[in-house]
Amino acid sequence: MALGNHSTIMEFILLGLSSDPHVQALLFVLFLLVYLLTLTGNMTMMLVIRADSHLHTPMYYFLSHLSFLDLCFSSVTVPKMLENLLSKRKTISVESCLAQVFFVFITAGTEAYLLSVMAYDRYVAICQPLLYDQVMSKQRYVLLVWGSWSLGILNTLINVPLATKMDFCDTHIIPHYSCELPSLFLLSCSDVSTNLIVMFCSLIPHGLVTSLSIFFSYACIVSTILSITSTSGRSKAFSTCSSHLTTVILFYGSGFLRYFTPTSGSSLELVFSVLYSVVIPMLNPLIYSLRNKEVKAALQRTLGKHLQCF
Repeated sequence: MALGNHSTIMEFILLGLSSDPHVQALLFVLFLLVYLLTLTGNMTMMLVIRADSHLHTPMYYFLSHLSFLDLCFSSVTVPKMLENLLSKRKTISVESCLAQVFFVFITAGTEAYLLSVMAYDRYVAICQPLLYDQVMSKQRYVLLVWGSWSLGILNTLINVPLATKMDFCDTHIIPHYSCELPSLFLLSCSDVSTNLIVMFCSLIPHGLVTSLSIFFSYACIVSTILSITSTSGRSKAFSTCSSHLTTVILFYGSGFLRYFTPTSGSSLELVFSVLYSVVIPMLNPLIYSLRNKEVKAALQRTLGKHLQCF
């Protein structure tokens, strides 16, 4: 990522979550535990889905990619945050900062599209169950996943190359624990109006298309569930999509509040960022495993096989 020869600032200072050494020590322990849980939970989900043939279905194929995205998303920001919590020099080079922005855009953008694909999958499963195998053929669901990745990468390639052309001359302090595009706009001494227009013109359709598709999918799902006369059938149908809906609300709620509100460096912005980039990647495997009988059964079968080997 070439930045041009006229940029005078070579590194930024990340203020992080707190300047109190005692609080930083507590935060380090807390976020280290969160990160270890994130790694363990998402890797376990991917391995169990891959190992158990009962989970070789479209829904769990999507879920394995969601786990991989959460693993990558968390790994983009959390290790640097942990390093800075223990370090006196809380710096990051401009190149590393832009690289962080690049991978945050890819992982978060792809996850948004993937969540909308998962909502469509639940819509077909609940509203058109007789057509499910036909609609969600292997070719179709693989195409949907790689389409999500392609759109996430495209959105990144629209925004990040423009950011590499920004100049940073005076202010080099980021009131955050990681590099995010809105924070960099405030530091640039060059004209960022084009960057802002491009970001909003790409993120608004990106957010609207995915969120509206999820909304309409779940509107149809709720309507279908309410029309089911059997109480047990209604409960089973609701349980299959409630986990996904919980993930969607948390991810979209915190993401929208972070990117579509004015950047001010407030503590509320930090809370939203921590929620969608640190906490949600940890919660997703817990939500899907603890509330899913098939995953729990597959985990028991997988553990049983490995224990028998020993």
